[in-house]
Amino acid sequence: MHAASLKSRAIMFALLAGMVAFVLALAATYDGSLSWMGLSNALIPAIICATLCWASAQRQLSTVAAAIDAAVDRIKSASEGDLEGPTPPEIGQHIPQLGSAMERLFAQIGANLESVHRLALFDSVTGLPNRTHFRRSCERMLSGLPPGQHAALLFIDLDRFKIVNDTMGHAMGDMLLGMVANRLRAVSERLCTDNALAAPLIGRLAGDEFTIFFPDVLVPELAGRIGRGVLYALSEPFDLNGNEVEIGASIGIALRPDHGTSLTDLMRAADAAMYHAKERGRGRVEYFTEALAAELADRAQLENDLREAIERDQFALVFQPQISSTDGRMVVAEALLRWAHPRFGLKLPGSFIKRAEETGMIVEIGDWVIDTVAGTISRWHAAGHTHRLAINVSPRQIDHAGFFRRLREALRAAGAPARLLELEITETMAMHCGEETLNAIAALRADGATIAIDDFGTGYSNLARLRDLPVDRVKIDRSLVEHIATKAQARTIVQAVIGLIHGLDCEAVAEGVETEAQAEVLRVIGCDVIQGYAIAQPMAEAALMQWAQTPVRAAAG
Repeated sequence: MHAASLKSRAIMFALLAGMVAFVLALAATYDGSLSWMGLSNALIPAIICATLCWASAQRQLSTVAAAIDAAVDRIKSASEGDLEGPTPPEIGQHIPQLGSAMERLFAQIGANLESVHRLALFDSVTGLPNRTHFRRSCERMLSGLPPGQHAALLFIDLDRFKIVNDTMGHAMGDMLLGMVANRLRAVSERLCTDNALAAPLIGRLAGDEFTIFFPDVLVPELAGRIGRGVLYALSEPFDLNGNEVEIGASIGIALRPDHGTSLTDLMRAADAAMYHAKERGRGRVEYFTEALAAELADRAQLENDLREAIERDQFALVFQPQISSTDGRMVVAEALLRWAHPRFGLKLPGSFIKRAEETGMIVEIGDWVIDTVAGTISRWHAAGHTHRLAINVSPRQIDHAGFFRRLREALRAAGAPARLLELEITETMAMHCGEETLNAIAALRADGATIAIDDFGTGYSNLARLRDLPVDRVKIDRSLVEHIATKAQARTIVQAVIGLIHGLDCEAVAEGVETEAQAEVLRVIGCDVIQGYAIAQPMAEAALMQWAQTPVRAAAG
């Protein structure tokens, strides 16, 4: 299209030049009259002039066309990824504006692509390879190692980074992460120099998690020295705008080929070793071991079994009564979760709740408990029972106000009055739950539900906050109750705790009462309600209803 336009312009130019030459020649030979001879003589220079102009324009046209063809070829190679090749000189000579525009365009596209490439492969905060880049590079390095060569993967998790991030702000948190990355580079370079090792690959996986891969650890013991060196470097204080901050780290080490030859196996092993370091007190370096491997296998099996239990409805509730210490009547029955495992029989919550919380399956189990509790309360209400049903709330559930809203909706849908429900929340959880959760709990309490603080005496309590919480009952932990029948000091402590609970205008409940002597002491010192094996063991619903008909309790005095 452009070529046709250039060609038509050249023709027009030649015709106009010929016409001008014809007029000038005609004027030069004009003698007062026009003749065919005069016209013929004037036409000859016009034709010559037009022809010469056309030839000149045609030559120029062919030169420009060649430059345009070169530009098209250059653009085509750029579209295939060649952004650094030179611009053909004929473009700059014959179409200089196009040549300079192409050079600026390719330079800008190259810079943009480099920026995108960096964002895709490198962490913007630390400049280290991100998860994707680290994995690709590490897998490539692993594939090139000889079969028997030892290598080490370090999984590093900062111990107190979240506190810094929450108290000093995300900008300071990012600054700290950048300083950690610089310190990891420095200590890795020093360790490699001291031990004649090849340069390692350092990456930031996410948040405060870092990894370092050493491809040629000559002996396994060297990995431990490397880990301790990294741990020491990260335990030194960081200067954040004049503020000294100490964070520390927990490090897990996996060795190739001992713990796997693929990156997936090594990452899983190093991650498990890191969590083991945290469980043992943080600020440690731990190797992956066979014991950890067995633990991983057990956890994986437990996770699969839990998922199957949810799908096949293998859970059940049993109930342990709480009685009034003055008249022995049952006032509450605490619902306790049990898992009817197809191979191992009835399993207590302590054997699976932690894993359920770690995997998030506690939410599904909680939904099952909500529906079951709502149905049970509905049956009790229909049968005319007045005692409450108490359920425990897990840490994972108390973080979500939706759990309490869902419970409220389930009660209403089942026609179960909230006054027959009691929620038990541990002391530690009660101190840290958010405003939204407190509002959801308060809404249930406004409907008639009772709220109890569980395990009181085992955590940290802010009494001012405890006073402001929507709480009706406080359950004294079994660890305080254990020695009240044999030690005067234990009795004094429990009596003081009961006084404190009554001072908060709450009812005092003692759990874990194992003997009649403990029950008698609790009655004498003013405890309102008692619960434990001295009263009754957990039982099925039908057995509980029959037990509740017993008129007198031995613990009533």
